[in-house]
Amino acid sequence: MFTSAIHRMNFHPLLSMGVGRYVFFLLWCVFAVCGYVYGQGSHLLSGRAQGTTYQIKYYGEERVSKCQIDSVLKVLDRSMSLYDKGSIICKFNDPLVSEVLMDAHMTRVVKASQKAYKDTRGYFDITVYPLVKLWGFGAEGPRSLPRKDEVDSVRRIIGMEKLRVKGNRLIKRVNHVSIDLNGIAQGYSVDVLADYLKSKGVEDYLVELGGEIRSLGSKPEGPFLVELYRPEYIAQGRLLRVRMVNNAITSSGVYEQQRNVGGRIVSHHMNPLTGQPLESTIVSVTVIAKTAMEADALDNYFMSLTPEEAIQFANKRKDVEVYLVCSEGNTFKELQSSGFNNYIY
Repeated sequence: MFTSAIHRMNFHPLLSMGVGRYVFFLLWCVFAVCGYVYGQGSHLLSGRAQGTTYQIKYYGEERVSKCQIDSVLKVLDRSMSLYDKGSIICKFNDPLVSEVLMDAHMTRVVKASQKAYKDTRGYFDITVYPLVKLWGFGAEGPRSLPRKDEVDSVRRIIGMEKLRVKGNRLIKRVNHVSIDLNGIAQGYSVDVLADYLKSKGVEDYLVELGGEIRSLGSKPEGPFLVELYRPEYIAQGRLLRVRMVNNAITSSGVYEQQRNVGGRIVSHHMNPLTGQPLESTIVSVTVIAKTAMEADALDNYFMSLTPEEAIQFANKRKDVEVYLVCSEGNTFKELQSSGFNNYIY
């Protein structure tokens, strides 16, 4: 089970997130609302996985069953789920274990995480798991506000330089290092499902898992669309329709997981460099990229930046666009990278 990026309610394809009484962000995968097969050669698969839900819409005569999809997701859980105590990642996080043999999935995700760590100057860091637990966002659940000495102690085992990858072996350079792949593994799972559909000859599909989305091709009547809900203070809350063009879109926000810890409202987004929860004027981030894994890693990183830094970073990256909702006093504003308008429908 991976942490979901967007909360889904009652298996409906309407995905919403909010802070307080306001809804700031919404992704709407344009699926039909009911039924299993929609029209000639149109199919919808849905179910639960990784602590959230998934929906897959595809077109054509090819057949991919829910059982096949669930089997793919189960393999991923056995690799990288923190809730499956028999998973490879849980074995690695055992304090008595110094190294594990990774499967192909975990190897790809860890190597991608190493690249993201370098690209983001250490802000994207999978060794942040002890901090996540310390602040009460781990599988063990809530706890009291950590003391400064506890945070300082945990920081000694944070940093991806404390890991070594040799082939498919993941090795601890420092005892008690543990990892959390939630910031990238769900996006990777979407990519795996997309690749699986393509391997079965499906040429037009949209895959959504926990709000992470990837597409190929289009619907017979036009492109796949995702709708972004804008704050009610901006453009009267009108939706932005975003075209999916053989790419991925993911999101992140302060509303995903918040907790009152010792009278302080904190987010599950951690700053590995300070040991503290992130504090930012950015309320939500939407990232468009070629793969869901890349977009997933970047949406977490952008939460650690100022709005201006996030826009600058995206403008320098090929095939990456970002849409931000930021707080400004008692109101909100939106910012977007230079090429984002190219995707608006």
